[in-house]
Amino acid sequence: QVQLVESGGGLVQAGGSLRLSCAASGRTFSSYAMGWFRQAPGKEREFAAAISWSGSSTYYADSVKGRFTISRDNTKNTVYLQMNSLKPEDTAVYFCALKSPVYSSNGYFIRSYDYDYWGQGTQVTVSS
Repeated sequence: QVQLVESGGGLVQAGGSLRLSCAASGRTFSSYAMGWFRQAPGKEREFAAAISWSGSSTYYADSVKGRFTISRDNTKNTVYLQMNSLKPEDTAVYFCALKSPVYSSNGYFIRSYDYDYWGQGTQVTVSS
């Protein structure tokens, strides 16, 4: 059974920073791509950032580009989301997602239905 466990969420003032982590466990992955999504109250889940298996390719939603950075440590089966210059509109539950296997070390995925496994989510609240 695959488990994705997010951490690092919390309450922060506008302009502040948070770093989310997502650790994968439960099986040995031959290759996997990962992504972060978020869901604000009353809204649909939306894509935020994605990273390839190699880590060399990343992609961001326009709403977070230039402020968020996704990275990964394959030795720890962990993906990170560094969030800077946070805004009240970034308030949401943040979910990490994993797709495995992948057939390109440089491919990334931005659609939720591409992913096979999901974490339980971590709340990020940005106060104005």
